[in-house]
Amino acid sequence: MQSKIIDKNSIYVVAEEFDDLLTLRRIIKKNDQIVGSTTWSLKKNSEYIRPDKTERIKIKIVLQVEKITMVVEFNRLQISGKIIETNNEFVSHGAHNSLYIQINEGVKIIKRNWGSEEKDLIQRNKNMGFLLLSVERGNYSIGIIKGTHLQIYPDIRFGSTGKRYKSDFNVRKFFDMIKNSLLSITLDDYESVIIFGPGDTKNKICNYLQTNLKNKMNIKVADGIESGGEDGIHIFVKSTIMKDIMSESKLAKVVSIINEIMFLANKKSEKFTMGFVQTKMANECNSIKSIVFSYKIMEMENEEEIIGLLNSIEKKGAKIYSVDSSTDLGLRVTKLGGIVALLRFAIAI
Repeated sequence: MQSKIIDKNSIYVVAEEFDDLLTLRRIIKKNDQIVGSTTWSLKKNSEYIRPDKTERIKIKIVLQVEKITMVVEFNRLQISGKIIETNNEFVSHGAHNSLYIQINEGVKIIKRNWGSEEKDLIQRNKNMGFLLLSVERGNYSIGIIKGTHLQIYPDIRFGSTGKRYKSDFNVRKFFDMIKNSLLSITLDDYESVIIFGPGDTKNKICNYLQTNLKNKMNIKVADGIESGGEDGIHIFVKSTIMKDIMSESKLAKVVSIINEIMFLANKKSEKFTMGFVQTKMANECNSIKSIVFSYKIMEMENEEEIIGLLNSIEKKGAKIYSVDSSTDLGLRVTKLGGIVALLRFAIAI
């Protein structure tokens, strides 16, 4: 999340991923003020226009928050409340409207009193991402990992592939195409580029990028992934190779937590929980070490109770990780009740 302190009461934020929207859901409270842009239906007045004819215009408003809702299926946060200021004279103060906070759109949050934990949440949620380059001769795909979210660009094919067409393949142009694809992404937002795929093409493109990329990126080669394109990215994300090469990433930590919970379940240990009720009980006993929850739990349980539980768990020093449906992890956690926790000590549930 990008953020800038305006004054002692105001912070401007730009959500860069779904985790940022969740952070804002935990921070924004009733009676806070949100400054942002929205649309408004304005009636047109003219003798040549139907009296029921309206026009939707874009306006800037200051909204006093009354209700906050995560809209998981559309990747946005809905803020409903009363308009207390606007830049359009035809929009009356006191009218009710909604602002939608979406990824890569900025808003200003105004609070009478910012809690230290709220500012800490905003500052802490600055995650460097990883670029994945899954490449084989004449074919490549780029994946982006930010937090635990995976975005994959479709396969890009260059020229003719296969032994029959070996003479038609221009390696230099193929490598140039890959470089230009990477340059279309803001490389400064990423910690490293990880290259993998069958054969030795990955090593050649690594050498080429280290020489020809002006951005001095940390470029790594991962061996052991024998598929290219989108398939290679999916295999890499599930592999132990990913955990080794991205050991400090959120995604690798979540994989480790899920694997440990599965190990404990097989041992019939009581040092983990599954589902909202069990996790809430463990929190009351101050037993939680770390939790992983799926965004789907917002639809499975009462949203206000979930937000309250997350805030309570974090105040007690536990680590909190979220997952979505962009990887298999999100589906696994959803099937386990939407939320799972590793415990510091076993409790009877």
